[in-house]
Amino acid sequence: MGVFWGHKKKNELILVFNIGSSSVDGALFETQRSGIPKIIFSIQTLIKVEKKIDVDHFLLSTIKSLEVVANKIYQKGLGAPSQIFCVLSSPWYVSQTRIINFKKNTPFLFTEKLADELVKKEIKLFEEKHMLKYSNSNNTFRVIELKTIKMTLNGYETSEFLNKKTKELEITVFISISWEQVLKKIERAIGKYFYFKQIKFSSFVLSFFTITRDMYLKQGNFLLVDIGGEVTDISMVKKNNLRESVSFPLGCNFLTRGVATGLGCALSEADSFISLFRDGHAEESIAKKLALILNKLRTQWLNKFQNSLTNLSNDISIPSTIYIVIDKDLVNFFSETIKTEQISQYTLTESKFEVIFLNTELLRGIVAFKENVFCEPSLIIDSIYINRFLIKTP
Repeated sequence: MGVFWGHKKKNELILVFNIGSSSVDGALFETQRSGIPKIIFSIQTLIKVEKKIDVDHFLLSTIKSLEVVANKIYQKGLGAPSQIFCVLSSPWYVSQTRIINFKKNTPFLFTEKLADELVKKEIKLFEEKHMLKYSNSNNTFRVIELKTIKMTLNGYETSEFLNKKTKELEITVFISISWEQVLKKIERAIGKYFYFKQIKFSSFVLSFFTITRDMYLKQGNFLLVDIGGEVTDISMVKKNNLRESVSFPLGCNFLTRGVATGLGCALSEADSFISLFRDGHAEESIAKKLALILNKLRTQWLNKFQNSLTNLSNDISIPSTIYIVIDKDLVNFFSETIKTEQISQYTLTESKFEVIFLNTELLRGIVAFKENVFCEPSLIIDSIYINRFLIKTP
């Protein structure tokens, strides 16, 4: 089972949706044999921020935003896509990198059948773990990704492992699953405008990891931080392998709610105050209050970030280079917050944190745009990742 299946067609028109916790983004792009996709149309619809998060209402708002995006792409009349991909960000999927160990006293033949049995067993264990976690839900899970990251036979890493004799094998696999109820709602929403027998799902963390790794091959060890509306995801990469991921439920909307509560104003007003403060245009009295509120919120988020790094490390040193994906308006706030972190970067890393924002400018060399088209970094990353697998780029 692969992430995507390769195709020999040239210059296909592909439709991709990125569904996160702050917005739903959609784009049409043409595949290119050069490995550089050409984005011809892009659109974003924000998910309304609520004072309190209700899971069912949040899902409903997300699906409504998806329908708006799908409808606007359909209305553009730019052609029928040959395939549709849907990339999920937190909290719409769960994933884990799992290590499968298998050994015998005498040499055995590692066959495709044995590989399938071992991986299916691991998937079942992973699903059971999350079924216990969500025991109050009658919802079932669907595997959306299964990617072999690393394979070793008798302690040696290899890319040619089938039908080889060995006494010991280790398979590192990346598995991601999503709730069947969520996936069906997404499929129905897109199906109102684009009919497809199969919409291919994947996780943002895998495309984020793959593109960042290939852009910075010499880096080897780094952290990936994706700060969405409601969730912050942190993933650790060691020796260019995706090792572990952890999340905590504080994202950009945490600031909006905190400012709204602190100033006693509406959520929409809170966003305006944050923008004015960021640009240095807030009235002096408001600016003083905002500074106190934001510093308190900064500390709360930073405490969660520190705890997550501690849980992530498991006695392994934390990389000091961090690649971040976030709304460009808040990148300075969170980047500076991470740099002020006083625990992990002085006890678990070799140097102070270096934060690199993967913005459109950094990605411009590996993506092309139709004139006057703008695209969010996360959607650019998805498009590059999908394009690579469709044209079988090495």
